[in-house]
Amino acid sequence: MDPATIIGIVVAFGAIIGVNVMEGGNPAALIVPPALVLIFVTTPLVAIAGGTLADAKTAGSSLARAFTGKVKPAGDLVPVMVGLAERARKEGLLALQDQVGSIDDEFLKAGITMAIDGTDPEELRDILESQVYSKQQADKQAAKFFADMGAYAPTIGIIGTVMGLVHVLENLSTPDKLGHLIAGAFIATLWGVMSANVIFLPLGNRLKRLGQLEAERMELTIEGISAIQAGSNPRAVAQKLRALLGPGEQAEAA
Repeated sequence: MDPATIIGIVVAFGAIIGVNVMEGGNPAALIVPPALVLIFVTTPLVAIAGGTLADAKTAGSSLARAFTGKVKPAGDLVPVMVGLAERARKEGLLALQDQVGSIDDEFLKAGITMAIDGTDPEELRDILESQVYSKQQADKQAAKFFADMGAYAPTIGIIGTVMGLVHVLENLSTPDKLGHLIAGAFIATLWGVMSANVIFLPLGNRLKRLGQLEAERMELTIEGISAIQAGSNPRAVAQKLRALLGPGEQAEAA
């Protein structure tokens, strides 16, 4: 579990509440049910309206992943694939069959299994790359859903404020109520802007980043399987895979 998103959102809200208190405000005054319903119910609904129900389901299933998901470093796969390359070079691909069960990466396991079954190298690469593309598209759509909510929320907040100001104009004959009504009217805009920039947009960016990291790991796996299938020298396999890693991961994979 990577708690970066939880830490960021919780601390950000803590800072906002702290500033509110420092300025003499009352945090309880920010809890206005109509404004909360408007932002946190209407915003997802208009995001759904801009896509399909399948998109909404994908985004919903990605929500837990956005908060707790963690991608294993791609460098972790290098020693595993180098070990597979050494055995395949000495004993042939069929010798890897008894090692498949011990591989904990499902994408690598599927690729090695297809290689053992004699799948043509080009066909195997096409199949694996298609899986990467499919996953990238799903991750992209989930990230877009939250980014769309981040774009809609401030405007929906303004709608709430306008409705609140209409209510203010209806009560001009009672000046003692105007201050409270005006303050309440702007709460919707506050929640719209705050939810967009503290919740929705960060979640979209988080999913986008997780998708990038997972795709990089899968692409590294494809290169490793291709090298193993071609019978490449294990040292050459290690050098090739490490070259695909970022500077920090290269040192860890060495």
